[in-house]
Amino acid sequence: MVIAFWTLVVILLLFKTAVTLFILKQYCAHNADCILYILMLVQSICVHLTKFLHYSHLSLLPSFFLFRIIYLSVLVAVVCWLALDTAQRGTRQLVSFFGLLLFIFLTLLFSKHPFRWSWQTLLWGTGLQFIFGLLILRTTFGLIALQWLGNKAFLSFTDFGSKFVFGDSYTDHFFAFRVMPIIVFLSSVISMLYYIGFMPWLICKIGFIMQVTMGTSPAESVAAAGNIFLGHTDSPLLIRPYISKLTISEIHAVMTGGFASISGTILGAYISFGVDATHLLTATLMSAPASLAIAKMFWPEKDISVIRSNHPIKMDKGKNLLEAASMGASRAVVLVASVAANIIAFLALLAFSDAVLSWLGGMFDYPQLSFSLICSYVFMPLSFMMGVSFEDSFIVAELMGIKTFLNEFVAYQKLSELIKRRKAGGPEYVNNVKQYISVHSETVATYALCGFSNFASLGMSIGALSSMAPDRRSDISSCGLRALIAGSISCFMTACVAGNTCSLAQVDVLSNKILCLKYFLIKCVLILLCLSCVYYCSQVTVIL
Repeated sequence: MVIAFWTLVVILLLFKTAVTLFILKQYCAHNADCILYILMLVQSICVHLTKFLHYSHLSLLPSFFLFRIIYLSVLVAVVCWLALDTAQRGTRQLVSFFGLLLFIFLTLLFSKHPFRWSWQTLLWGTGLQFIFGLLILRTTFGLIALQWLGNKAFLSFTDFGSKFVFGDSYTDHFFAFRVMPIIVFLSSVISMLYYIGFMPWLICKIGFIMQVTMGTSPAESVAAAGNIFLGHTDSPLLIRPYISKLTISEIHAVMTGGFASISGTILGAYISFGVDATHLLTATLMSAPASLAIAKMFWPEKDISVIRSNHPIKMDKGKNLLEAASMGASRAVVLVASVAANIIAFLALLAFSDAVLSWLGGMFDYPQLSFSLICSYVFMPLSFMMGVSFEDSFIVAELMGIKTFLNEFVAYQKLSELIKRRKAGGPEYVNNVKQYISVHSETVATYALCGFSNFASLGMSIGALSSMAPDRRSDISSCGLRALIAGSISCFMTACVAGNTCSLAQVDVLSNKILCLKYFLIKCVLILLCLSCVYYCSQVTVIL
């Protein structure tokens, strides 16, 4: 009876607070101080509950059971509030919210070792996604900083070198003389950051945060953090001496992190296409914790990790700053040639496959059959669950299919064409064929495509890791396909979080900065509230 009573009390109090938050937000949208005040009441409840147990010396309730009850109650209250808040903002955001839950459920359902995954990794991985998204997309500073970084640092400065080498008419050959030089410039900058020590320091700090919060091993945490800035074949170099000692689950996590993100050098090329720089930079950051969470759910850890060091090894960075810049530019030459060759090959293959499928379809009086059409129907349910409107879901699904079976470069090139058509202001439909998609759908597509999760990258990743650890070649090959699927799911989860978080975020932040800042502070307090409740639960455990 005592257990049932206290369980009911805690759940009712926290659920009542969540409902109160929704009601106050409904009628007091411009008075965020009221919501902050109500949030403090929940913390007060935990404090008084701790004091009551201290003075009453209640020992009938097991400490571990009380801890789990209050922790679960806080989690339920947070989920209820987020669901009600999402439902108030619109149906698309509600679909994105349930799409996120669907991807998590499917990951757990098809897990390699069901019921062996860690709740800490899942909850913190998803929570860090929301935190990163809120810090960047719901604050004026984060939004303006990334807009400047993407549009100015990535594009403007590169044009000076391109104009000097290729002449004033370099923009006539946009891809070769405007896009490719950005890769050279960013490769040189990243090499210089490695030389001065900033990049290793930043990777270690981000990896340490994920290691402490998510409970992952040092090696896979550092590799996931490195994927924010490096490519899927470069980030394993940070942990090269440890790859042969990794467990299969850790190898799977390292590969998943590479498939769930794109390198910083390639990032500038996508921005030059016209894709929003803010969303691209945010996606690379949000995918890091998501990839770790999904990887550890899809292939849970069964063995004990023997890696205890979280310091990346020193890479070849030159003897001085100028040599580091030169080495970075020289490395980019191979990358530029590889990108150009792949674009030529894959676009030709896409045109060839469309011609063959159209010929086969013509035999059955359906000449419209194409590779893109097949992908649009296969991936349509996934794109719809990410919050894309029904009329846009087929187009976004087509981009997802191109990204998975060809590569993300071709997919972003197709997305840039849709963006240009929308900005040109032409007709939305021509012969009942949609010519472009909405801004919200473009945003979701940007996040969903932001990853190296395609079959071409799968072969490259297996080859790179196998060369670093030849004795683990069979283990690397065995988890390659699962890592590719996990990397794709990580990108889709990031798109769900973006669809739920950044709906009209830029308009809101720029038009009403004070209100949006208060709204951001509310969610920060809510996160701190959860941590505070956990602290008081630990105090109750000590008392009992």
